[in-house]
This record gives sequence, structure tokens and C-alpha cells, in this order.
Amino acid sequence: MALNYAFGLHAVEELLRRQPKSVSRLWVQKGRDDGRMQALLALAATADTPISRLPRVKLDELVSGRHQGVVAELGENTAGQSDLRWSEEQLVLAVTDNPRALILVLDGVTDPHNLGACLRSADAAGVTAVVVPKDNAADITAVVRKVACGATETMPLVRVTNLARSLDALKAAGVWIYGTAGEAGQSIYSTELKGAVALVMGAEGAGMRRLTRERCDFLLSLPMAGSVSSLNVSVATGVCLFEIRRQRLLAEGAGGL
Repeated sequence: MALNYAFGLHAVEELLRRQPKSVSRLWVQKGRDDGRMQALLALAATADTPISRLPRVKLDELVSGRHQGVVAELGENTAGQSDLRWSEEQLVLAVTDNPRALILVLDGVTDPHNLGACLRSADAAGVTAVVVPKDNAADITAVVRKVACGATETMPLVRVTNLARSLDALKAAGVWIYGTAGEAGQSIYSTELKGAVALVMGAEGAGMRRLTRERCDFLLSLPMAGSVSSLNVSVATGVCLFEIRRQRLLAEGAGGL
């Protein structure tokens, strides 16, 4: 069985803080003893996590990515359990009678860097949960954990078999579905998004699939000022989520909805 790893100072630190039992061993670069690393080692010692030192070249062989001198080996029986996963039933319960539910739906985002960045933005923007299809979409990996900087342990991820059916369930629970499309005539900046909302972002390049698009109540666009026709999906997700966040903060300052 292939070993499962998390790497990078921030990602490993969040694991040790939130899910220390998921880490079976910590591999640390020989010669790296700066303050940030010492703080990480103190967390590991508190959790009784075994620590081993390796030359940087050996850490490079363990993982593909910028590990910053630390790699966490996730135990065989706990690999994946450090990630916060919800079932579809938990998702529906979370949005039912919740006037401020905010769901991020990623329709076929396959790049792990984009998934990690979207999870990080979702956590920062106060998203309730992130929904992705089980097929033809990225799942949590060491790269996703690294890019997410701890958000895989705090942001609920819901992997669904049938995305169109899940969107129908959200609508039945009182959530409005807003899809993003470059050709949409309605701008996100002229749309009120302070209620229960699901924001659907399409896959890199291809955009939303037909059945997903048909489930949307509204299609929104991001006005573009330059010569490029679209943004990277994780960048566009961050922009859209923080427009929703801005609207909600203004509403709270004005005494609520």
C-alpha cells in the first residue's frame, strides 16, 4: 500500500494541531533548526509523534513539491481521516433553514493546485462546505494539502456521485444556485448574494457541464477589463467568494439581511 504524505510547514502544522493522531511519523530535513521548525517539532513532541531526520535529497524523493524541510507520514489506518469530509446528508442538514448558507461547487476541477487554492479561499471567505463530483475531479492529496495551507482540516468537502441531483437537493433545501459563465449577461457585482447561495465554478477550460448548467437558477459573469478572456478557476473562485463575503459584511453592518 502506497504511503500517504502531507508536506510543507503550514500544512503539517495544521495537521499536528487539529489531527495529531493522523501523523504516524515526521520526517525533518537535517540541519534545519530555525524558529519555525522548532515550533513544529514542539507540537510533534507534545503529540508523541516520532521524528526522524533526513537529508534534503531524501525528502525530495518522498514527495513531489516544495516540502520546506518537513514531510508528515500519515498512518495506514488514518490516511485521509485528517481531511474534513461530509456526506450528502450532512450537507443538506447544514443548509436547511440556514439563510446564510454558502456552498462552493466545483464542477470537474481536476488540477490539485486549483482545488487546494479553492479550499483555502473557501475557508477564508466563510464557506459552509465545498462540493465536488467523485468522477473526473481532483481529490485531497499531499499537493492539495500543501496548497490549502490547513484548509483540508477545516473546510468540509462533499464528494457526490451525481452533481446534478445534489444541486436539486440543495434547491429543495432553499438554496439558490448561481453558476459562473463568461458569456452571462448578469454581473456578479450587480447581483444580491446575501441569502442561502451555492456558487458553481466550472472546470478549467471546459466550464460547467450541460446538466450542471441547467440546474443553475442564474448565470453570472466577472467583468473583464483586459485582453484575456478568462481567469484561472481558483483566482475566479476567490474573487467571487469575496464579493459574496463583502455583501454579507455590509449587510451585517447594516443590521442584518
